[in-house]
Amino acid sequence: MSRVRKNPIPTELPPLKDRIKPGVRVLFVGINPGVRSSLTGHHFAGFSNRFWKLLSESGLVPEQMSYLDDDRLPEFGLGITNLVARPTPGVNDLTPAEQLAGRAALERKIRRYRPRLVVLIGVSLARVLLPSARGAIALGLHADTLGGAPVFVLPNPSGRNAHFSYAQMLDAFSSLRAYLDD
Repeated sequence: MSRVRKNPIPTELPPLKDRIKPGVRVLFVGINPGVRSSLTGHHFAGFSNRFWKLLSESGLVPEQMSYLDDDRLPEFGLGITNLVARPTPGVNDLTPAEQLAGRAALERKIRRYRPRLVVLIGVSLARVLLPSARGAIALGLHADTLGGAPVFVLPNPSGRNAHFSYAQMLDAFSSLRAYLDD
């Protein structure tokens, strides 16, 4: 007996809009939207994703927020985008060509909006974008720049990320807040 999936993933998923406005201080960059984010139209909407909780608990935003509030990020000088706009069930579905084209598009966005800091969400993304990234990638500020902006690396807050505990993630998000406060 074959098993039929109740909620099949659509073959054409809608792209996710960037949330960036002029004057952005910090531009968060994910690798690409997941299926749930695409279907809801909001960044980091996965059921097990802890981005919004970490953003609030670290003090990077002054109030508790959820994925439904992503369009409010510019109110706090924050923006959000992705390296690759195409939503997929996982990052392994991305091609090297998509990632290369995504880098060029990301650098154009960075030059256009001129954020004070580019924050890469995930060590895997840092490996793709940072020329000096070899072996273990440190969290925090890096010597590399993107589009002329300094780069800060945070752990990926997805529930699929078993490499960092919640406490380690919160420490990393809090160190970003401390860096911005200096």
